Amino acid sequence: MLDRFKVPEEDKVYVPVEKITKVTENILKSSGVSEDGAKNSTSVLIGNDLRGVETHGVSNGLRLYVEKYASGQYNSSPDIKIIRESATTATIDGDNGLGAEIGPLAMDMAIEKAEKYGMGCVVVSNTGHLAGCGYYPLQAVEKDMIGQAMTSGGAGLTVPTWGSEPILGTNPVAWAAPADEMPPFLFDIATTQIASNKIGLAVRTGAKILPGWITDKDGEPILEEVDAPQRSGRHGESNYHLLPFGGTRENGSHKGFGLGMVVEIMTNELSGMGPAPVLHHEGSDMFAAYSIDAFTDVKKFKKDMDLLLNKIVDSKPASDYERVVYAGLMESEEYIKRSQEGIPYHKEVIEWFENYCSEIGIDCELR
Repeated sequence: MLDRFKVPEEDKVYVPVEKITKVTENILKSSGVSEDGAKNSTSVLIGNDLRGVETHGVSNGLRLYVEKYASGQYNSSPDIKIIRESATTATIDGDNGLGAEIGPLAMDMAIEKAEKYGMGCVVVSNTGHLAGCGYYPLQAVEKDMIGQAMTSGGAGLTVPTWGSEPILGTNPVAWAAPADEMPPFLFDIATTQIASNKIGLAVRTGAKILPGWITDKDGEPILEEVDAPQRSGRHGESNYHLLPFGGTRENGSHKGFGLGMVVEIMTNELSGMGPAPVLHHEGSDMFAAYSIDAFTDVKKFKKDMDLLLNKIVDSKPASDYERVVYAGLMESEEYIKRSQEGIPYHKEVIEWFENYCSEIGIDCELR
């Protein structure tokens, strides 16, 4: 994550992992979520925070989820059903449960199928926010597999190349692969120039939005640095829209929007939910696991990954840069650091936790 989105040093409050985990689980359970469901969702959120993916941790996610549980938009006690299944595939109806509760179960199912048949793919329909994609492929990595996850993330946020009307969501994708001694490769991105939640972080931290990240309300790319805008509504009128990665056609925005379309097809259409840009539902998810052992020797694969990843980090950095990194390396380093030192949250986030816990009558020992 770019430094501009990180919590300013003067606003940081460090919280031990076990404390934020306990309070988050209790908040979810107070919303009617089962103990297992609360553990799943909390594991995803805190896992994101530990890797430094604060856009999809408790700071932005938890308050949104409790609001949606309270309003009935999310089902805190979903009846999760398998509605179609083969040896290597399955389709799950999430009964409008939180994606972060259902996602770990779906990836576990994909992994079980891959253990038996070499590959497994599970799509989930009728589900809420997934809390990013990066957590789930790492479940496969733990089993010496390559993992993949994607989510359509709703719609009405991102304009197509040459378009003025927002069509797709941020449509994130993630892949992960294990190595032997090196940290695993983890490629976790939105298919937009900037993840929507990063704008929320920018509002909180006072960071600027860089040229070519967003458009004005008429779809014209904003090609100068501006203050982070407030969003007025997910599907209603807004004073800005997101650009696909690439930004403009000349810089490859058609590639970003095309990949976003792949995510739309592999989630909403494949799960049977239908197109989110037309039907305006929140979205669907896809999880896949590929057993390395089904293709090649696992030890050799992981050694080869070490060779590849070391080649990257040992390469000569450009001027003004200290080193070269690959996707997943800095996240792994951050995970180790935050596990030991605690997770740095913005003081406003801690205040929200304390106020909300006081309101619903549960303990909130964070500081």
